[in-house]
Amino acid sequence: MNTTNQSTIKSIVIGSGFAGISSALRMRALGHDVILLERLDQLGGRARTFKKGKYTHDAGPTVITAPFLFNELFELFNEKLEDHLDFIHLDPYYRFYFSEEDEIFDYRSSIEDTQKEIKRFNEDDAEGYKNLLNESREIYDVGFKKLVHRPFNTIFSMISQIPALLRLKCYRTVWQMVCSHITNPVVRKAFSIHPLLIGGNPFTTTSIYALIHYLERKWGVFFCMGGTGKLVKELEKLMLRNKIVIKKKCDVKKINTQNNKVISIELDSGEIIEGDNCIFAGDPETCYRELLDQRSFFKSLLPEKKYSMGLYVLYFGTKKTYKDIAHHTIWMGGKYKSLLNDIFEKKVLGDDFSLYLHRPTATDKSFAPLGCDSFYVLCPVPNLKGNIDWNISGKELGDKIINALDSTILPNLKSNIEDVFWMTPEDFSSDYRSTYGAGFSIEPKLTQSAWFRHHNRHKNIENLYFAGAGTHPGAGLPGVISSAKVVQELITGKEVGSGE
Repeated sequence: MNTTNQSTIKSIVIGSGFAGISSALRMRALGHDVILLERLDQLGGRARTFKKGKYTHDAGPTVITAPFLFNELFELFNEKLEDHLDFIHLDPYYRFYFSEEDEIFDYRSSIEDTQKEIKRFNEDDAEGYKNLLNESREIYDVGFKKLVHRPFNTIFSMISQIPALLRLKCYRTVWQMVCSHITNPVVRKAFSIHPLLIGGNPFTTTSIYALIHYLERKWGVFFCMGGTGKLVKELEKLMLRNKIVIKKKCDVKKINTQNNKVISIELDSGEIIEGDNCIFAGDPETCYRELLDQRSFFKSLLPEKKYSMGLYVLYFGTKKTYKDIAHHTIWMGGKYKSLLNDIFEKKVLGDDFSLYLHRPTATDKSFAPLGCDSFYVLCPVPNLKGNIDWNISGKELGDKIINALDSTILPNLKSNIEDVFWMTPEDFSSDYRSTYGAGFSIEPKLTQSAWFRHHNRHKNIENLYFAGAGTHPGAGLPGVISSAKVVQELITGKEVGSGE
């Protein structure tokens, strides 16, 4: 750890999701005195852990890609991740179940096995998939390797990338890109869902986010034994070993500024914490609207951001083991484009839904008693801009999901389910101070990416920085963790690098 000439700098980090933890570790590795503030009683933000009855549940995120980004955090302090954590490579990455067709499609860890799956639906699409993967690699080589760790704080930084974006046809949507290579409607759905993993609609999300597909191919899809709870706990221990001060159950009331600089943080308790830098690792709109005296004039001229969908998350245990259910399952309803239009545009709950099932006990038996399973089911829903009474709709939607699973891939679920609870967009708003209860902050459209996203440094307050899903480079674990690199470059003036 380099502490030369910087031991007097004090950095305050607000929020302990992966962006906040990564930022705190990077600032400490620079030699700063670091204090990390968390409003809940445990670290992790959306990656916290729930315990209900006999079962353990990760709140999410549960899909780990680009694991080298976590390695880097330990390497900052000359430690090795493998001495503390065990990442398991999954196969299949995801299992798709198409309810209307009663078909299963396994997205496998090898290209050859994935092509065999594709050939069951359409022989020609196996070759089309290779072309899709090649195009995804080209986008990855620019979007991830060159841009994901670089700040976009000036309009010139965006303009300079326009030739590359045009060459990669990033004006297309992910759906349009997939359809240019794949013809079978079922396979098209399977390979266009990646934007939903970061809060975007495949029919409106720029194809630059198709880099996620190659990211998975290059680095794999992993699960951390012990879940995100274990991952957060070991990162907390890493922070404590390196004398980062952690304060839980303290909510920030106000960020005090003077002469265009942050001078202190005021907590709800009345405590004042002074510092030289402030890194806000939550929803940027919460900071602008609730914690600063006023939003910047520049920001007020821009149209309001479009936010990601909301999330309804159903947690439960089962008194039996569903051994044929994969670790990650995508349960697809009959509707696709119209369902997404209901969620993102109309903001209504329709009759249909699609689901992501997480069964950690497929890999790690510690999440449930012997002979039992732990599940969570994530259902995309409208954010709080929709007129939905979640006091009523929460239970109704849960019952519909249980009935649908009972009649398809989880037979006799209704007679084996126990310890049921759920989270709605209202919980995301109250627990995480998420604007409109959005599950992933800002929707990843082309006009809300890079410079158009929330900048990683405030335009007028020189020592106020932003990290996390609402900032560049965006949502998803790789983006969130990389945002801390962007902040480090802004503070030090030195490029950090993609880490590859």
